[in-house]
Amino acid sequence: MPELSIGFRRFPVLQETGIKRWVNGAFTFTPDGNPLVGPVDGIPGYWAACGIMAGFSQGAGVGLALANWIVDGDPGVDAFGMDVARFGDFASEDTYLRATTAQFYARRFVMAFPNEELPAGRPLKTTPCYEDFVAANARFTVNFGLEVPLYFAPSADFEENETLDRSNAEAIVAEEVAVVREAAGAYEIAQYARYEVSGPGAEAWLDRLVAGRIPFVGRIRLTPMLNPAGRLMGDLTVARIDENRFWLTGSYYLQPWHMRWFHAHASGNEVNIENITEDRMGFSVSGPAAREIVAKLTREDMATASFPFLGVREIEVGSTRAVVGRISLTGELGYEIVVHRDAHRTLWSELQDAGAGAGLRAIGDRAIDSLRLEKGYGIWSAEFRQENTPREAGLERFVAFDKDDFIGRDAALRDREADVARRLVLLQLDADKADAAQDDGVWAGERLVGLVTSGAYGHHVGMSLALAYVEAAALERGDDLTVYVVGLPRAARVLPELPYDPAGAKLRA
Repeated sequence: MPELSIGFRRFPVLQETGIKRWVNGAFTFTPDGNPLVGPVDGIPGYWAACGIMAGFSQGAGVGLALANWIVDGDPGVDAFGMDVARFGDFASEDTYLRATTAQFYARRFVMAFPNEELPAGRPLKTTPCYEDFVAANARFTVNFGLEVPLYFAPSADFEENETLDRSNAEAIVAEEVAVVREAAGAYEIAQYARYEVSGPGAEAWLDRLVAGRIPFVGRIRLTPMLNPAGRLMGDLTVARIDENRFWLTGSYYLQPWHMRWFHAHASGNEVNIENITEDRMGFSVSGPAAREIVAKLTREDMATASFPFLGVREIEVGSTRAVVGRISLTGELGYEIVVHRDAHRTLWSELQDAGAGAGLRAIGDRAIDSLRLEKGYGIWSAEFRQENTPREAGLERFVAFDKDDFIGRDAALRDREADVARRLVLLQLDADKADAAQDDGVWAGERLVGLVTSGAYGHHVGMSLALAYVEAAALERGDDLTVYVVGLPRAARVLPELPYDPAGAKLRA
């Protein structure tokens, strides 16, 4: 009766209608509890709107997003959390589906912690180095079904405490950050999505698909990809390996989402688009000793004069052929080395041998978050989302507005001329035991003026850092800002420059 009373107040007509029939029916559950909505790749004109557990309360929002999507080609909000493309084929496997949906249902009203790892359906996908990492006491998170190292514990019996504050694993993360800043860290990059685009029409197709310029052979460019409304559809690296052969690199869990977008815009072009993610993987080696380590494994000249920042080559590394890009998410001199899956474990063994005297150490996702925030680097799903424009996200410098045409160009030009409502900024927080989390509010007095997108402790610079979207007007006024961290108000200030290597000299060393 209490629930019915709420319904009667919300829909007064029900008070007169009366209850004709009470139905006990099945719930619909997905692995994460969210609906399955959006266009289905490979079946033109077919749209999904199912898996909606609470149809009466969620149906209106789902219907509005779907209507916008069908009519305008854009749901109007960041709808990825309910997009049917957020799952791969693995999510339809019966054992996985039963385990994850049961886990969701059992935990609907249970306290969750930001550093908590849930066990259902794991491990599902692993890389050839998984057993090596387990032996090295790695602790894992999961990304699109793939086990990804978070950090490497000092012993097999180490247990991380579940907490809203910094956990007892933070000292381990600090050591991994230090090794990157002082020597070299190796980060497995199997959890990057890779697509090979080839054929005589590859350059023309890419030039329309992405908002940035297409690189010359042997070079890499960072570029946003936009929808017709001028909002982000991806932040990609485009590597030109040969005249008509390109690699696109993006977020691992966006594979179905991006392939659906690529297919939707590939008709009539002489281009071949292949998802090579599961066949190509490797390691990012970054830090002051990175060049010394990689040079031991190749006859190529790795000096900056011949292999500069944002260069890419297909060369021999160790005992295999590899695509090597001079690029790094840590802010240090770095190389991404990508090989065939069957050579992945061999590459790891050879890197360990080459780095034994140079301090090379495996690092995980937690260290990457600390390192990237010290450089103010954003990532997809945090700083870069479907609801953001390049200008808001600080990606405007990567957009080639003078190109003749690309998807979203007209909208991006309009956005460029309009007053920007919010901007992505890097904040330093007066926080000592905990750091900001995604969607924590940024306040100016009693007014909410922004939202945090990422937070972590910058171990090298000794700062609690957060990236956040903040109202441009509040920034222009110089308002005093506050972020509530685990419910406690913490003073926040916009950093005038990056706290680590603001000129980017180490990246280009």
